Amino acid sequence: MRFWYAFACLLWFTGQSNGQNSLPNIVILYADDMGYGDLAIQNPDSKIPTPHLDELARQGTRFTDAHSSSGVCTPSRYALLQGRYHWRKFHGIVNSFDQPILDNDKTTLAELLKTRGYQTACIGKWHLGWDWDSIKKPGATPKSIADSKPQFAPEDFDWTKSISGGPLSHGFDYYFGDDVPNFPPYAWFENDRIITPPTVPLTTPKKTAEGSWEARPGPAVENWDFWDVMPQLTRKAVQWIEKQSADAPFFLYFPFTSPHAPIVPTADFQGKSKANGFGDFMVQTDDTVGRVIEALERKGFSKNTIVIFSSDNGPETYAYERLRNFNHRSMGPLRGLKRDLWEGGHRVPMVVKWPGKVPANRVCDELMSQIDLFATVAKIVNATIPSGSAEDSYDQMELWLNRGSSARKVLVHNTNANGYAIRSEDWLLIQAKSGGGISKVPDWFNQENRYLSNESSGALYNLREDLAQRNNLIDQNQDRAKKMALQLEDLKLQSQVR
Repeated sequence: MRFWYAFACLLWFTGQSNGQNSLPNIVILYADDMGYGDLAIQNPDSKIPTPHLDELARQGTRFTDAHSSSGVCTPSRYALLQGRYHWRKFHGIVNSFDQPILDNDKTTLAELLKTRGYQTACIGKWHLGWDWDSIKKPGATPKSIADSKPQFAPEDFDWTKSISGGPLSHGFDYYFGDDVPNFPPYAWFENDRIITPPTVPLTTPKKTAEGSWEARPGPAVENWDFWDVMPQLTRKAVQWIEKQSADAPFFLYFPFTSPHAPIVPTADFQGKSKANGFGDFMVQTDDTVGRVIEALERKGFSKNTIVIFSSDNGPETYAYERLRNFNHRSMGPLRGLKRDLWEGGHRVPMVVKWPGKVPANRVCDELMSQIDLFATVAKIVNATIPSGSAEDSYDQMELWLNRGSSARKVLVHNTNANGYAIRSEDWLLIQAKSGGGISKVPDWFNQENRYLSNESSGALYNLREDLAQRNNLIDQNQDRAKKMALQLEDLKLQSQVR
């Protein structure tokens, strides 16, 4: 049986007689700060309609035990594109005007797909750094302005020059985006250049729909319009798809800037949810998914395109007040939010649609990591992963096709250098002095949800029996905890875990 399956795969990979491309197109749609419970189809009490994402889930497989590499954004993006744990290199985010974080000596997912003839594009939030020194003027240094941290002024850079280190330096043929929605420079990038030079310091005269601006001060294009960011990115993604041909496979990595702060839904979406401004921004996020899917269908690509949807981490701390005021749980049944080692920090929505290959209307509760996208895609397109690259990625094609169980039994969680967690089948061990929480948790939330146990000496949870992580079982399972702690240390020391 396996022989005939392998033979069929070989025929499919090597081409079709009609001369059209036989390799599948690949589209990764990557939400920003979207919680497990913000996907309506897996939250029966949701106050946010997500009809396009729900339909995508019905047409494909929804993974309920899928994880980003980190509880914050830069590390998760790094891990997805490199196929390796971020903590092997760093823990935190790339800040304004920081240098690139991707590895020049390792292959990215885009570079791997280029070896198989793919056209590649990144449209949206990059947040992996650029070589700002390449356009910085001699003698330019950040200056203290008012009560802010030191920052660069618009005149500190030669905006007419190309900027290396971005997407075009790591396998993408095309880039369009604003780099990071709440970091300077506030301007549109196309490929390796700024389109319109930033000439003024950022001003934010209007209120956001929810929460604070979270916009770092710095150079901006005059009258920069935060509300137009997601609409413009959506238009560009649709336009890029429409330019593609059936003769060559393509890879679109579309990291959204929503529903991350600043929470700025456009007028068309305001009031479309029952979960305040964030809910409306999620409805707009869902609409973007629908527009991309529609573009694929209009061009006749949908039957030969793998669409992967996920999020970089859990929801921001505004989720607590959203629950209290609007009764919407962005974290769903999980404990924790963005930054946390608890499940809500890194267990994220994940849907894979591949018509005729990945089963439709399936819900899979086996362990998955975004790190595994690299090796899985490599297997699908029959690409060879260079030695030393994607060392933490597992090929999950058998799981995707519902022909076997997850290749991954162990997964390490991390957001900062002060704490790690290790998942081993149903068990999760947290090793952090502050426990699994990093973001401040309101007392009312802990009381209402019975989160009263002490984690100062570590925590051990059986997630199959206690997904909400209320019952710390470490005292009753010291031998298991010690074994998992040793396993964690071994993994941290290994250069390869595949």
